[in-house]
Amino acid sequence: MSEKLPSRAQAMRMLRQNGCPNNVLRHCEAVAELAVEIGETCKQRGLNVDLDLIEIGALLHDIGRSKTHSVHHAVVGARIAKTYNLPDQVLSIIKRHVGGGITGKEARRLGWPKDSYIPQTLEEKIVSYADKLIEGSRRVPIERTMKNFAQELPPSAVERVRRLHEEMITLIGDCQCAPRRC
Repeated sequence: MSEKLPSRAQAMRMLRQNGCPNNVLRHCEAVAELAVEIGETCKQRGLNVDLDLIEIGALLHDIGRSKTHSVHHAVVGARIAKTYNLPDQVLSIIKRHVGGGITGKEARRLGWPKDSYIPQTLEEKIVSYADKLIEGSRRVPIERTMKNFAQELPPSAVERVRRLHEEMITLIGDCQCAPRRC
């Protein structure tokens, strides 16, 4: 894989080339904006984060929505991103951003390739978390996302989102970009 990140303009072009609708483009831009804000807060608190990776990963996190709006958009997106020879870190952000992550057992049930689908790096966690705080292109409280997830997903999946929220609040505190606490 290449280690060179695409520019913001190149990432947006990839989304358009793959047929992502305008609402998905706006969502990806909103997630990127929030994710970078969270990343900057982490950096101010002395954490080592790659803001460029966060921005590009967030812009491309939903590239798979050009083909499907199901949970499978994560693996479809990683497959699309691979055709662009993107760095492995970007592919990992794309495939690990769904919910609070997908366990190995859940991935097997979904028929996904054997892999890790739980956010591991700080950049992966930041993008996944920012995605939970954007509905369409608007910022929403984490409680709203958790309430919506609770209606659609098993309690274990909602619990992973809650743990991600708690971890991020521990890292970023009550900064302007942080949502209200659960």
